[in-house]
Amino acid sequence: MGLINPDFQTLPELFSSVFSHYRGKEKKFPFVHKLNGIYEPITYEDFHEDVQNFTAYLKENGIEPGDRVAILSENRPGWYLSDMSILSLGAIDVPLYPSLPPNQIEYILQNSEAKAIIVSNMLQLGKILSIWQNLPELMQIIVLNRLEEKIEDVTDLNSCKIEGKKILQAKPRLLEGINISPDDTATLIYTSGTTGLPKGVMLTHRNICENVKSCSDLITLDETDCSLSFLPLSHAYERTGGYYLLFGCGAAIYLAESIETVSLNIAEAKPTIIFTVPRLFDRIRANMQKQIATESQLKQRIFSFALSTGEQYNRQMAKKGSVSLALKAAHALSRKLVYKKILAKFGGRLRYFVSGGAALPKETGEYFSSLGITILEGYGLTETSPITNVNRPEKVKFGTVGPTVRNVEIRIADDGEILFKGPNIMKGYWKDVEATAEVIKDGWFHTGDIGRLDDDGYLTITDRKKHIIVTSGGKNIAPLPIEHLIAESPFVEQVIVIGEKRPFLIALIIPDFEKLREFAVTAGIGDATEKELLENKAVSQIYEKLLRSISRKLATHEKVRKFLLVAEPFTLENGLMTPTLKIKRKTITEQYDKEIEAVYNELNMVYNTE
Repeated sequence: MGLINPDFQTLPELFSSVFSHYRGKEKKFPFVHKLNGIYEPITYEDFHEDVQNFTAYLKENGIEPGDRVAILSENRPGWYLSDMSILSLGAIDVPLYPSLPPNQIEYILQNSEAKAIIVSNMLQLGKILSIWQNLPELMQIIVLNRLEEKIEDVTDLNSCKIEGKKILQAKPRLLEGINISPDDTATLIYTSGTTGLPKGVMLTHRNICENVKSCSDLITLDETDCSLSFLPLSHAYERTGGYYLLFGCGAAIYLAESIETVSLNIAEAKPTIIFTVPRLFDRIRANMQKQIATESQLKQRIFSFALSTGEQYNRQMAKKGSVSLALKAAHALSRKLVYKKILAKFGGRLRYFVSGGAALPKETGEYFSSLGITILEGYGLTETSPITNVNRPEKVKFGTVGPTVRNVEIRIADDGEILFKGPNIMKGYWKDVEATAEVIKDGWFHTGDIGRLDDDGYLTITDRKKHIIVTSGGKNIAPLPIEHLIAESPFVEQVIVIGEKRPFLIALIIPDFEKLREFAVTAGIGDATEKELLENKAVSQIYEKLLRSISRKLATHEKVRKFLLVAEPFTLENGLMTPTLKIKRKTITEQYDKEIEAVYNELNMVYNTE
């Protein structure tokens, strides 16, 4: 069926057409959330009434077209409700990651001149109250949870809905005649960036609507589909793909309780499609392998047989378009014994995982595909609304992000940079003409990513332009492919490769301590602390061997000569990752500057005496 209304031009038009389509259909629902440990649906009828009432409240309380209203909340029904209500007024919403500290929230609220903010709970309210004195434009705060005590100019969502209902009874035509143009700004999404202050990306209704339409052409979705939402709605990827696209097709969105409960919630929701990031696959794969290791020798052999059969099957299908009868029979047996049981762990109905937000290692995609799980890797940026490329269900090429979606043009510049043109390209950066002019030239958006196209138009991202390492010998090296090779080792949790203006490359490695402890037991050092493990010679040899083995796949100047083992992982909490889980290379190299310097001094001494 696809989109219920394929001709919508603005997001309120999308919302309105879906609500009209499902009016009176009590058994259909857009959102499902956990209440007292049980998944409870919210009907279209009830949700639409809430949107009307909250919109009326906001309008009567001074929110006008073009005003900015921030949303600081985890994924929950109130997030969707806030978004729909703000956009229905022609106002602009400003989504904020709930993990942001007060000083970063303050900068975004000041820069966007937000008139109001909707927060989820008392923790988020506390952050706003601590900075409110520095926000002269901020007139009111609305809390999604019920307020226990009265605070001046702070109200809760329940009170807003009650008041909004009274307002509409007194003024039934209040929400009529609001004119919203496709070229009006719908949202202001601040990109955290790995350096510098965040920039507000202005996305118009046309930008997002056209991107939703383009995506609906690729994957057939209808009201029989459902998804599990756990990526933050503050991110353009979840918002366009995991919210507007699904809602526009009549699919149900189940809300995960938390990132920790995803595997449990998948089994409960029985999704047909899941929008996710590569890190989830690492976690799933590690858990699967841990589980298999506890099974009998026979079951382990059956799993290995099924994995190997899947690999051969995919290889032959890609090469010839058909497989031998013997392989077909082995594949059918593997499906019965292994693939169906794995699918059952995901609820039994899963058609696709859609992966974005970061590069999916080729080997990871192939591994899951060999077990009958399809991952469609895509690509895009906040500035492109965000989806520009996606692998097609009928032809997946792992290691690529697929061809462009409809309406998007692509070009590879002479220096390898990926450029895009299309109706999905942002209006510009908020109050930053200079930064806008730097990235949009002659209508082409310059992504800052390096890539190449194959004969089928499938795009491979090779690195970030800013990440390219230029050694002291003048060699240009893309660190990402080298990092992927290192990260394939089960002993590596995270890695970054360093070498800017240096004679050689070195790697900063966060070990997988669980795997190291398993090794420590077999090596007779099972009682060692993390620090002792990092300094142990036998442990060092694991990583020396790893670097030697990947050296064979690299050019001389790409070889990683030395490594530095570090215990603390790169996380959002310690400031070494952005809210979109991208590693802050500059911050990390600054933090470990002395240790890196010591490794290079040692290396230089070795090479100078040779």
